[in-house]
Amino acid sequence: MAVRIHFTDADLAHVRLAQAPDPMWEALLSMHMLQTDTGSAVFGGWRQRIRRELTADVRPLLRLAPPVGCSADFLTPAAGTGGLDAGVGALLSTPRLRFRGDLVELARAGRRLPPWARSLADGDKEAVVHLARSFRGYFATALAPWWDRVRARFDAERAIHSRYLTDGDLGGLLSTLHAGLVWRQPVLEVTGMGADRDVHLDGRGLLVLPSYFCWRKPTLLKDPALPCVVAYPMTHETVLSGGAPGLRSLNALLGRTRAGILGSVAEHGLTTTELAHDAGISPATASHHVGILRKAGLVSTCKAGKAVLHTVTPLGLALLDGRVGTRQRRLA
Repeated sequence: MAVRIHFTDADLAHVRLAQAPDPMWEALLSMHMLQTDTGSAVFGGWRQRIRRELTADVRPLLRLAPPVGCSADFLTPAAGTGGLDAGVGALLSTPRLRFRGDLVELARAGRRLPPWARSLADGDKEAVVHLARSFRGYFATALAPWWDRVRARFDAERAIHSRYLTDGDLGGLLSTLHAGLVWRQPVLEVTGMGADRDVHLDGRGLLVLPSYFCWRKPTLLKDPALPCVVAYPMTHETVLSGGAPGLRSLNALLGRTRAGILGSVAEHGLTTTELAHDAGISPATASHHVGILRKAGLVSTCKAGKAVLHTVTPLGLALLDGRVGTRQRRLA
């Protein structure tokens, strides 16, 4: 089974790759992860910590985001692409019929709803404010301390795929995002959804959203009338060592060439050949320097088709900003 997204020529001209991680989507998908035991290698430490720290007044929010089946679409308004404040502002402005429709569907699926769900379905202002407050509380506990890490991985993922849009290769973009997204022009199949239906964009276009907390398979909103967003799992870097980079590795960064390379990859992802050209060194020398930066935890390396793309990590950004002493909290 698959969800088939049908494109017109106008839709093909309005395919967008998100500019930044969407805090509303990341919150929703992290709620899914929090209620399962999957992805322990990446999320195990984070999950244990959040299960301990999440307060009792925020926990009922999780009932709106069951890990299996549909979640409440109103939790991920399109305005979330503009950041947390914009997303929560849109949440506060959700029409009463949207609240009621999503909550009724969750109830029909046998989901246990929060105690304030009935008031929310009636559009009660106090219940809506409580929802927004709970969402902010969840984000502050579960995501804010790790947002630099989420952003760094997002930037690395975007650097890989934005090249296709720069070259006007839409087919290349849609064909390489994820194994669960199958492009057969003019139809994009989203597999593994547990549903079989067709979505006609009819000129609305598509937003492609790499997500840190999306796991194994892409996802999208259940209501085809809403702006179409396809969230897919971004690539997670392999942790090369269990601890923070040691002093010996950091001392190796004191050369001018490596400092220049770190600054270059901080601006945008670069391949080894591009780094070598910018630094005026051979590809073999560039690869050697990047290897030292990677072992120090300052650079991340991902495959971009046949090429290898290097991007900066949160620790690398901290070093460039003069905040080397700041400890980075990790998800795993």
